[in-house]
Amino acid sequence: MNVQSEASRNFSRRGFLGLTAAAAAVPLLAACGGGSSSSSSGGTIKFWDMPWATPAYNDAAKKITESYVPTGSNGKASYQIIQWNNFYQTFSSAIASKTGPAVSTGGGFQAFQFEQQGQIAYADNVIDAMKKNGQFDDFLPGVLEPFKSDKGYVAVPWQLDMRPLWYRKSLFDQAGVAVPTDWPSLLDAGKKLKSIGAVGFATGSGAGNNIGNHLMIMMMINNGGGVFTKDGELDVLNDRNVEATEFLLELVSNGVIDPAAVSYTTDNLDAQWKDKKKAAFGMYVLGLPQRVGDTSGDLLVASPMAGPHGDKATLAFPNNIMMYKNTPSQAASEAFLVYYMGQLKSLWQQKLMNALPVFKSITELPEFASDPNNVKIVKEYQPIAKTFAAQGSTLNANLAVLDGGQALNQFTQTILTGKTDAKTALTAFQSGLQSVLKK
Repeated sequence: MNVQSEASRNFSRRGFLGLTAAAAAVPLLAACGGGSSSSSSGGTIKFWDMPWATPAYNDAAKKITESYVPTGSNGKASYQIIQWNNFYQTFSSAIASKTGPAVSTGGGFQAFQFEQQGQIAYADNVIDAMKKNGQFDDFLPGVLEPFKSDKGYVAVPWQLDMRPLWYRKSLFDQAGVAVPTDWPSLLDAGKKLKSIGAVGFATGSGAGNNIGNHLMIMMMINNGGGVFTKDGELDVLNDRNVEATEFLLELVSNGVIDPAAVSYTTDNLDAQWKDKKKAAFGMYVLGLPQRVGDTSGDLLVASPMAGPHGDKATLAFPNNIMMYKNTPSQAASEAFLVYYMGQLKSLWQQKLMNALPVFKSITELPEFASDPNNVKIVKEYQPIAKTFAAQGSTLNANLAVLDGGQALNQFTQTILTGKTDAKTALTAFQSGLQSVLKK
């Protein structure tokens, strides 16, 4: 079985959630053969980009690309949109036939999959150039480190897809209960919210909805656990994961998680958040008020909850820009990427991005900082954000299999139906992963 193509088939069916409501149909910001480097210079640098938001985003990114003025013998850059549907196959076949891009965005773990195949050009020279021009010191803490392998930087991060906790203030007021600060207060608040007909912990794992999957991992890492050890070994059955899973099952058995959540699509989940009487609290994407069209100030970011041992963490997907060995000139690819990273702020200035920028200076722009929810996410969530690699921190190709494969999805649906116990569900989850992960 080809693990990567199987994982990518699952990516193509997912809903990219970090979007405005107008772009909610765009597929997921996922954590998702042989070209050779050419020494000739002067050729066009092909930049492939994904539909990260509304079409206005791609128009702006194309303008940035085509405004690039190369120096010396470096070539200009061209821009092409690659649709999320079957994106991994699109890249794979193009790279195999040496018709692929020199530089691209893509799935969150795509660079690591192509690195395994020897197709990625390391970004160390780009990072060195960013140290000289000041951009390196502008990175938010911890965003660059996951991309450093023992061979070099596999890619350069440009945006973060975060999973903060949200709440509807009016429902908490109606229930006469405080916003949860830890797991016991979540259970207590959830019961009170249920008594007024509201959902105390909104989620879903229906077709194309990965929020339930992400919630499972978020609760594990919020308890100091995670699917992998610090060294990247599979570690599903650790005590912290068992404890987190038992708590999730307790939420299900008490009706704090909606009994029908297992079948909820992103449209269903959006509808619950839009309904002023339904979703009261839950983990979702950045920009939730804009997504569901309720910017009244009733939907607010909650502070991160503490786990039973005092741990605080949330899940984040660091999306990145990667370079490929098949390029008219590696120096030209690097020069373009340094330029492009320097132009990112315009995308947030135009309010085209519904994701967290990787640069501190962009988080301080009035167009971003005027939203108090954005400010709170940067201040309270970004410093404690972890990836699917937790308990480790370095990204790798196996994470695409975790994110896009069936094992996590089946685990989530088993938990949300409540017809299991923690160790049985985690044992099945571990077995499912062991059968597909690259050793």
